[in-house]
Amino acid sequence: MSACCGPSRDESAEGDRGASSFSGTGSAGDLVAVPAGSFLMGNDGTVGYPADGEGPRHEVELDAYSIGVTTVTNAQFATFADETGYVTEAERFGNSFVFAGLLPDDFPPTRGVAAAPWWREVIGAQWRHPEGPHSDVTERADHPVVHVSWNDAVAFCSWAGGRLPTEAEWERAARGGHDGRTYPWGDELEPNGEHRMNVFQGTFPASNTEADGFAGTCPVRSFEPNGLGLYEVTGNVWEWCSDWFDPGYYQRSPSANPTGPDAGQARVMRGGSYLCHDSYCNRYRVDARSGNSPDSSAGNIGFRVVA
Repeated sequence: MSACCGPSRDESAEGDRGASSFSGTGSAGDLVAVPAGSFLMGNDGTVGYPADGEGPRHEVELDAYSIGVTTVTNAQFATFADETGYVTEAERFGNSFVFAGLLPDDFPPTRGVAAAPWWREVIGAQWRHPEGPHSDVTERADHPVVHVSWNDAVAFCSWAGGRLPTEAEWERAARGGHDGRTYPWGDELEPNGEHRMNVFQGTFPASNTEADGFAGTCPVRSFEPNGLGLYEVTGNVWEWCSDWFDPGYYQRSPSANPTGPDAGQARVMRGGSYLCHDSYCNRYRVDARSGNSPDSSAGNIGFRVVA
């Protein structure tokens, strides 16, 4: 998978391994209704990654559904974990992946992903401790929950009476009525110099200017919503979808209510994250797609719920 999307559990690593409680309130959060209808999915343009299977652009018809206005927050996930006793896969594995730029300068050496050394395997990193045991989410109740695997997200959705969106449902909702556009608001990344999402600014990975106001995740509802009222559908965190990931799927996908391939090794992720940068990972577009293994987690992967 792309370096900006978060490493998988089976990524090779190199180097040496180094060695407060939170309670929130909430459920699955507010949902917005998306009426039945059709839209143009994918892209045929020069901007993008053909190897990801972003094209061809094709018309898709969907039944009505409702989707979360925001990604699931730490507060909402805390309610789920506290009520059910659920333990995430990162907690069971005892580690997860953290962007090195968010670790303190004196953080002890840990293994890094060979192809992307800015990803560090951090012992004790999990949703309650996003950068490891020295951190917690006490002041981040309204930030998106991270370090959740696809399996963890499915468990939450089941508890909340919902499910993960299909890839097609996610893209239609993210577009907010703007077919053929690059971003939820149009084709210009920063209209009139205005930041519309939380992505990496500066020189990746060494220097983040934080021009949009954030180094890591931002609170949900930090930026203006799209035409449907959804917040941060691009940037901030990658969002799990229900589909298996297959770069060739658009070549054969049905036109009505596609649900992805019958099997695979990675699940679809959409939307990009605070680590995306146009110099190497221009995947903060509504038509961009990536995937990761269902048991993988990282500090830039979350999800939202569909009903």
